[in-house]
Amino acid sequence: MPLTSPRLRAALVATASAGLIAAAAPSLQPLGIGDPLFPHLGNPGYDVLAYDIAFTYTGDNRKPLDAFTKIDARTTDRLERINLDFAHGTVKAVRVDGRPADFALVDEDLVIEPDRAVEAGKRLSIAVTHTSDPAAKAAGGWLRTSDGLAMANQADAAHRVFPCNDHPADKAYFTFRVTTPKDLVAVANGRAVARTVEGPSATWLYRGAHPMATELAQVSIGRSAVVRRAGPRGIPLRDVVPAADRKRMEPWLKKTPGHMEWMERKVGRYPFATYGLLIADAATGFELETQTLSLFERRLFTHPDLPAWYVESIMVHELAHHWFGNSVTPRAWSDLWLNEGHATWYEAQYAEDTGHGTLVRRMRDAYTASDRWRAAGGPPAAPRPPAPGQKISLFRPVVYDGSALVLYALRQEIGSAAFERLQRRWVTENAHSTAGTADFVRLASDVAGRDLTGFMRGWLYDEETPAMPGHPDWRSKAPSSTKAG
Repeated sequence: MPLTSPRLRAALVATASAGLIAAAAPSLQPLGIGDPLFPHLGNPGYDVLAYDIAFTYTGDNRKPLDAFTKIDARTTDRLERINLDFAHGTVKAVRVDGRPADFALVDEDLVIEPDRAVEAGKRLSIAVTHTSDPAAKAAGGWLRTSDGLAMANQADAAHRVFPCNDHPADKAYFTFRVTTPKDLVAVANGRAVARTVEGPSATWLYRGAHPMATELAQVSIGRSAVVRRAGPRGIPLRDVVPAADRKRMEPWLKKTPGHMEWMERKVGRYPFATYGLLIADAATGFELETQTLSLFERRLFTHPDLPAWYVESIMVHELAHHWFGNSVTPRAWSDLWLNEGHATWYEAQYAEDTGHGTLVRRMRDAYTASDRWRAAGGPPAAPRPPAPGQKISLFRPVVYDGSALVLYALRQEIGSAAFERLQRRWVTENAHSTAGTADFVRLASDVAGRDLTGFMRGWLYDEETPAMPGHPDWRSKAPSSTKAG
């Protein structure tokens, strides 16, 4: 725990001795923006505009990477101290506006004390020299693959890789500079800008054209093949696969342009400048919509028991997130149903459109289980907090099919034509910004021409599932035991 000034050291020691780590200033403390599900994520007092992050990888995915993170921000309050979310790395130096600053690590926050307070409304530059540890025993962050590294930061793990304001409400522009042995390939979010070689090393530069939530950051390093092709209207697509799997993966990779065309017919133009699949040789148990480069577990494409239609529907699910979740990002984690419900909706619609099951059957099955899901995890827009130390447990059935069921009920209530207008307006009017549940309900009411607040309240917040419009015979089976707390 680096402590660079007697003043900070004394504050931390006094705080710890008194058992008051969460006490009010002037004691050092981890802060948050008050998200009910992740109270210590994010930090008040500033808005991040851009990250410029550099990693140096030696070729051993068990060793910490040397790293440098530069943050450009604008203050919203007068700040005598600046908190960043950061854990599982060593901080070597911090500079604020070019001047050395004192710092301390407290819980999972990096607390910085510049040599002078920063007034509200000012531009702010923070530079942190640090390490980034892929061997840390924690859920999320760096994902060690068979030949290198990738990132899996959802929901709260970006700050286990680099210092940041780790909450989706604070989107920012990202630049990545990744130095590796020159026989490896580094890929990150956004478009490739440059590759330079110096001796045994190569440095790759990537820059995103649109703001991004920290949880969607992606850097892949390995013995990879980068496969390029064109998508709709010439959108450049690049897939990153283990080099040895290049031919084996091609039948899957070439499906992406068709998936994009299908999604564009449903909701409008793809909102980013590039897209692709990152296929990682690692046991993840999930896929992840990292922005412009969705992460997929290799086993999804090689498992002999998974039918092709199912694999394709999962590919569409992650693609759909680029409209619902990546471009339109949730303002709070309780708005997660807007991401996963919509991605599940289009996953199910794609399966139906290609002749594999029907949406109504899937929604009827979801309705049957809905009360049980709500009892276990809370209603869609008011999920119960994840289990301690298991933040990924937030991703329960109620936020997937249980939330797609909300959309089905809404379509039943307002009709297919109005529902399709709502979907297109949602992703167009909120493109590359944040939005929440109340925003969605307001827009739905505007599209429908009547107040849907009461109707949506039951579907989003009630402990028991409301009656399904148009299906009075549908029943949800209540759990046989006491509801989970």
